[in-house]
Amino acid sequence: MENYSKARTSEQPSVCPFPGLTPDTPEVRVKDGSKIRNLLRYALSRMEAKSRAAEETGCPVPEEGGVAVEGQQEAPVQPLCKQIIFTASGKGVSKAITCAEIVKRRVKGLHQLTRLLYSTVVEVWEPLEPAAGLDSLTVNRNLPAIWILLSREPTDCGQPGYQAPGRYDALWVQSANREEGGGIPAQRPGHRRKRGGGGGEGSSGGRGRGKSPGRKTGRSRDAAK
Repeated sequence: MENYSKARTSEQPSVCPFPGLTPDTPEVRVKDGSKIRNLLRYALSRMEAKSRAAEETGCPVPEEGGVAVEGQQEAPVQPLCKQIIFTASGKGVSKAITCAEIVKRRVKGLHQLTRLLYSTVVEVWEPLEPAAGLDSLTVNRNLPAIWILLSREPTDCGQPGYQAPGRYDALWVQSANREEGGGIPAQRPGHRRKRGGGGGEGSSGGRGRGKSPGRKTGRSRDAAK
């Protein structure tokens, strides 16, 4: 590809994997260059009453950072949404997961449904020297994509990728209790010290015992001489 240069790149739109959603469900598209604070400002304004009240009193709207939502201009006069979608592909997947987790911590009782897909990116490469007789190339790349649905209303628990509200909070509490207790981690250094001390005493005792017979035999030989 040293004789080609990338002319343009386009991502084919993917179909939402969550059927039956209401038309006013906001869809937050996260990109690699998106700012998390702007994404969260918009998402919380549609899901949280406090953030929405602050927005109506004069807080700035989210800046351009990969957010595309249906009916975004009518959002201040609409009621709070019951569902919201975070979607991303490629390098933006980690940011989408971060945004979803923060929203779940701020808005309690949200049901999560996750779908992993692939999005197609079309790249067009043009030859550096058209007179060389080289043709343009079209490359299709498949990028991993994620769709996260957060819903106030319960969804089908049997679907793959479903997470109940508060599931990870319980795990965080258990891990925090283990760290605060610290019984097992604190005993490990002590056990190592005991083992090390026992080994040292045994080795030193072994060395002393090994040397003492040699010294006695040496002294006995001198006395015999």
